Amino acid sequence: MSSTTETVAPSGGLDRYFKITERGSTLTREIRGGFATFFTMAYIVVLNPLIIGTVKDGSGAYLGGGSEPNLAMVAAGTALVAGLMSIFMGVYANYPLAIAAGLGLNAFVAYGIASLPSMTWADAMGLVVLEGVLILVLVLTGFRRAVFHAIPAQLKTAISVGIGLFITLIGLFDAGIVRKAPATPVQLGVGGFLAGWPTLVFVVVLLAIIVMMVRGVSGSILYGIIGGTVLAIAVEAVVQVGSQTDAGGKVVNPTGWGLNVPRLPTHVFDTPDLGLLGHFNLLGSFTNIGVIAAGLLIFTLMLADFFDTMGTMVAIGAEAGLLDEEGNPPNSQRILVVDSLSAVAGGMGSVSSNTAYIESASGVGEGARTGLASVVTGLLFLVAMFLSPLVAVVPYEAATPALVIVGFLMMQQVVGIDWHDIDIAIPAFLTIVLMPFTYSITAGIGAGFVAYVAIKIARGQARTLHPLMWLISLLFVLYFAIDPIKTLLLGPH
Repeated sequence: MSSTTETVAPSGGLDRYFKITERGSTLTREIRGGFATFFTMAYIVVLNPLIIGTVKDGSGAYLGGGSEPNLAMVAAGTALVAGLMSIFMGVYANYPLAIAAGLGLNAFVAYGIASLPSMTWADAMGLVVLEGVLILVLVLTGFRRAVFHAIPAQLKTAISVGIGLFITLIGLFDAGIVRKAPATPVQLGVGGFLAGWPTLVFVVVLLAIIVMMVRGVSGSILYGIIGGTVLAIAVEAVVQVGSQTDAGGKVVNPTGWGLNVPRLPTHVFDTPDLGLLGHFNLLGSFTNIGVIAAGLLIFTLMLADFFDTMGTMVAIGAEAGLLDEEGNPPNSQRILVVDSLSAVAGGMGSVSSNTAYIESASGVGEGARTGLASVVTGLLFLVAMFLSPLVAVVPYEAATPALVIVGFLMMQQVVGIDWHDIDIAIPAFLTIVLMPFTYSITAGIGAGFVAYVAIKIARGQARTLHPLMWLISLLFVLYFAIDPIKTLLLGPH
């Protein structure tokens, strides 16, 4: 057997542009990888509408300005932005990394921004646009690395873990597994017990996803949602469970379906409703809640969106064998530029900040090594726009098990925190627990930052703090004290 290594020449323009042969891949592998990535992350087309499309803003309106949720419209916008930005990632950065609305980010936009008094969905999406522009500036000026290093790594880990618990609580509450209680803040199911066919659907779907995951089935979350929806339709057809609420929103059937009553759709394909595009107000939040509060919300959005991409692109590059001697992926600057513009696009499309997905690893596992795989994934998202009527069929109970699983995946990062080091353990603990317990991602991040700085001051180690940590913590102190400050300056209302 000859030991001579033969160099295979590119077979065409597509091969040369994407460097398919050069990176040791083939056209078939790239297409297969693109499909694998899509099916692994396509659940976002269902989950994003359930998170941002079912929450009223400060004016009492749903996303898009209506008095009722329009999940099909949110799904169409979600698929459009994910499709376009994934294609852009592939063509411009030539990297097998797909883009879509970020879980955790969308929860913060819905529950931490849009639902604030005096805020509207348009104001919230304006902040998303500004956050994306700010990150883009930080990328282009090289300042992103400085901010990245200013915040302790374990505190950044705690933020991800806290968001994971927050998402889990949302999933359990929306499915009716956790409910408000007369004598205690929350309880299990109805009267402390699991009851009703919808609850059974939730449990079956959750167990099915877990089984598929442990058996290594790619796309288990999406398959779970699809299978759960089919099961829910069958259950409703036989048992006729009905909705939890009446036309006025009053709970009349505690063991009924929480969102949609699952029935076979009248049609599967439809022209996508893209009415959300451009539904953002760039500076409205500054008028409605003040400069400091709006600035801190932008900063909190940036924190949630800022750090994951760098870790994601390195992880994908490591699995694909694309990193250089210093551990950097090819075209790293272009990757970060696309990710920043994806946040802007998500805000302009009114579907929340879009970001890189670690699920792209499934495509790399199928052999993808170039941006062509991302182009394939993006094209599949564009096709999914025309399937948006199906989203309105999916009940909470079939989809929210996915939120619990995503929460688990984010929770796994907790091992990266040194719980024996009290200096970081206490701030990390406050960050993690306050997010779900206060129903506020901002509160968790702020408490962690302030506690970290306070502990360093008490230790006599104030000089070790990065100047940006001082500034951030001071802003959070002002954020927490904004109402007493207003009362002091303006008098009681």
